[in-house]
Amino acid sequence: MFFRTRGLRGKQGGDQGGVTVFVAVCVITLIGIIGVAVDGGNKMRATERADYIAGEAARAGGQAIDPADAISGRAAVVDPQAAAAAAQTYLRSAGATGTVSVSADAKTLTVTVTGSYDTKFLSVVGIGSLPVSGHGKATLLHGVTAPEGN
Repeated sequence: MFFRTRGLRGKQGGDQGGVTVFVAVCVITLIGIIGVAVDGGNKMRATERADYIAGEAARAGGQAIDPADAISGRAAVVDPQAAAAAAQTYLRSAGATGTVSVSADAKTLTVTVTGSYDTKFLSVVGIGSLPVSGHGKATLLHGVTAPEGN
């Protein structure tokens, strides 16, 4: 009986630590998957915020009408340069950076917000930030007159 017990111990000793390596690999893989999910989700939220800011900046630019004409009821005319300036002012107030452009026909204001998302988990593997951009457009209406009789 003494020899039999000794033989079993010899076989058990060869597999010691095998489960530990397996668990370590699984834990590292699981942390990686969680990291990609967290950083991916946060990047999507940052992109949504950039889209929101770009849309609001475009709307702010679209409201840059000539007040004298609007008050007198003659016409609501959007000044393209004032619209671009209003959109840039909104971007600065929101703490965002981006570009504002007016189309050649002066009817469309396009705002692009750019930035980055600083990663939480992916920085461990050398990815410190991910690029983020958002886009917004507004149609600038020219010469919309007030209804007669008001």
